[in-house]
Amino acid sequence: MSFIYDYLLSPVVIVPAIIAATIHLLRDYWQGGQFTKPTDETGKVVIVTGANTGIGKETVRELAKRGATVYMACRNLEKCEEARREIVQETNNTNIYTRELDLSSFESIRKFVVGYKQEQDKLHILINNAGQMNCPKSLTKDGFEMHLGVNHLGHFLLTNLLLDYLKKSAPSRIVNVSSLAHIFGRINKKDLNSEKSYSQDFAYAQSKLANILFTRELAKRLKDTGVTTNALHPGVVQTELLRHWNIFRKYFFTPFVWPIFKTPKSGAQTTLYAALDPDLDSVSGQYFSDCKPTWTSPAAKNEETGQWLWLESEKLTGIRPNN
Repeated sequence: MSFIYDYLLSPVVIVPAIIAATIHLLRDYWQGGQFTKPTDETGKVVIVTGANTGIGKETVRELAKRGATVYMACRNLEKCEEARREIVQETNNTNIYTRELDLSSFESIRKFVVGYKQEQDKLHILINNAGQMNCPKSLTKDGFEMHLGVNHLGHFLLTNLLLDYLKKSAPSRIVNVSSLAHIFGRINKKDLNSEKSYSQDFAYAQSKLANILFTRELAKRLKDTGVTTNALHPGVVQTELLRHWNIFRKYFFTPFVWPIFKTPKSGAQTTLYAALDPDLDSVSGQYFSDCKPTWTSPAAKNEETGQWLWLESEKLTGIRPNN
């Protein structure tokens, strides 16, 4: 027995145990702010893009628990329906629906909106969650670089086509999932579509910067309408978005930074905060992280660039002012 006792107290056991316990505590800490306010969302209608996995799926799960009617807008209907069944079974909320939405296709976006408006006469919350991250160079069906096309232009078009419903359902909210990566981005006015040169890291960062500029410009345009819009950084989250990471990042870098990764559930908390917190009823044009306001890069506050991007996005998506 003394041998076992001495072994359990030896450095070979104690040191790894202390390291493991420390990592566990740090991982809990790095899960960040949690949205714990009880709210009843019965009667509210919500659209969540990219809702079949990761942050989007966890967002829908929590909205369902709170009684909301949720439209899961996804490119892959099979996976979306599988996620819907799981959430309905868990929450007993049958007002969860799957609808096809491919943000890389303007035709698909317009078709989704037409179908939605035939079914519903209101929209209280639009959560623009779907996105592409660090993918190899590819183009959307309309010829736009994939990050720009999906992360920004797709959501720009979708939001504008739904503004009439959001306004008549006010108070209502628009939530745009951006990223801390926006600090590395700049809006390349001379090569917005990355036709002259392409970097997957830059293209992603530019699209996330565009999310915040879009949010701030939209907030100005929605003043006094009862519709608010805010952007957020969900944290570094272990989701399928990382599928395009290169071999070094996946197999050498990731194991060392694994403790700081949030779970998808924790990654959804700031989205829920921006969408549901009663204290944000009149807050618009802000940027959040860990369920509280946080700083943005100077580029994200450039109003001139935001106005230019809005007008350019109108032209690229075919949206007309006051449409």
